[in-house]
Amino acid sequence: MSARFNRLTRPLAEDAPLPPDHDRRPTHRGLEEMYRSQKRGLLRFVARKGRREDAEDVVQQVFVRVAGTIDPSGIAAPGEYLRQAASNVLRDHARAIQRRGGEGHVPIEDALVAGSDPIAMLEARDRLARLEEAVLRLKPLARQIFLARRLDGYTYAEIAQQTGLSVRGVEKQMNRALKLLNRHLLCDD
Repeated sequence: MSARFNRLTRPLAEDAPLPPDHDRRPTHRGLEEMYRSQKRGLLRFVARKGRREDAEDVVQQVFVRVAGTIDPSGIAAPGEYLRQAASNVLRDHARAIQRRGGEGHVPIEDALVAGSDPIAMLEARDRLARLEEAVLRLKPLARQIFLARRLDGYTYAEIAQQTGLSVRGVEKQMNRALKLLNRHLLCDD
């Protein structure tokens, strides 16, 4: 081994002085200034484009992304940059919701419950029976894909891996299943 290598890899002695500011984290003064000056406008922008209750989280995520990637002092138009970053975060959130099947999700507060109305209870039971009958009429592969997606929450890629189909094949089977279910349920109404 060379003498230079040994010199660089030698451990420090216990009494060796530490470099100045060894325990300080680098400050992001430019990021702090950008946050103070742009936060309000960015919150309004996000609230207009997305859900108002998610605005704080989205803005926080934007600034976390900015802090982890670039030096804020090099941004010529911070407002435009942050709005584009917020649009990207909102788009990422929408894609994640779509992947999880959350676009069809109805919060429990908004769900219509039959309650104690006997006619509504009978209608709900009838609707459920028709849906079950329609699902049973599907071909086995289409039924498996429909139930895996809608009940179990698997992604198309996971279903493709389980069934041996391509993702596009799974999408086609799912579309066929939805069309047949829709047709069957509309014919009964």
